Amino acid sequence: MIQIKPCLDAYLAYLQDTRHLSPHTVTAAKQDISLFKTDLCLSDKNDVCDIGSDQVRQFLRRQSGRGKSPKTVARYRSSLLNFFDFLKQAPNCPLDHNPVSLVNAPKVGRKLPEVLDVDLIFQLLDVPQNSAIERRDKAMLELFYSSGLRLSELSRLQWVDLNWGEGLVRLLGKGQKTRVVPVGRAALKALSNWQQDSRDMNQSSVDWVFVSKRGGRLKPRSIQARVKHWAQQLGLWQRVYPHLLRHSFASHVLESSGDLRAVQDMLGHADLSTTQIYTHLNFQHLAQVYDRSHPRARKSSKNPTKQE
Repeated sequence: MIQIKPCLDAYLAYLQDTRHLSPHTVTAAKQDISLFKTDLCLSDKNDVCDIGSDQVRQFLRRQSGRGKSPKTVARYRSSLLNFFDFLKQAPNCPLDHNPVSLVNAPKVGRKLPEVLDVDLIFQLLDVPQNSAIERRDKAMLELFYSSGLRLSELSRLQWVDLNWGEGLVRLLGKGQKTRVVPVGRAALKALSNWQQDSRDMNQSSVDWVFVSKRGGRLKPRSIQARVKHWAQQLGLWQRVYPHLLRHSFASHVLESSGDLRAVQDMLGHADLSTTQIYTHLNFQHLAQVYDRSHPRARKSSKNPTKQE
């Protein structure tokens, strides 16, 4: 008999040590598969090789019946699919099929990402530079919007990653994949204004770009708090967060260039379909402009049969 617990332990070690996935991703996989493991124990299915499509299908149905959203149920299926694919390749495991492959994923409506328009972005970037902390935060915001960084990428950035002459920055993204993206002039200037402060404040052995008042690396939670702080200080009372700047970067570049592949490379998306969501966003924006401006698109609220 091959029990699921040692298989799960081996899979999590593979995700962490071989795939180099983030701790958040590994923890999510552990939680999803552990939930399935608990469900199996209730049905007396303890041998991995005895698990069939029916057990997977029933598990997903039960989670849906407990009020889990289609998106969450789809994530459970994806976690299990990847887990059983790993087991098929594992030595000493006689599993010759993936029981999840015959189970359909629930239909999930794709939510369009939020973005800030250019005027609001410029308002957010109007941070004063009268102190070291203000210069640091100005550089953070400029870099987020200039180059579409993820929160974790900005937090781990070191000065050696910047190529000042070429106007480029090297980033370590998801799965330990490296990519190089352009940095705009405004962001380079803000980084230059902050660089000496950064090195004066840094108490670490690593030459981090963004450091805290205590001299250590500025953590993601702190960065989120500073973005929220400046949004409120500068009069943007909607919810503003680091990934919103990444969305805005992608949408604005795609709207201006139409080059989907280039935006994919700059964002570090493995799949082009992930980037294509911004195309839908731009179509939605165009439709709104059309509805507001085209004389044959406008509807009369008083008399629908009367021509304007």
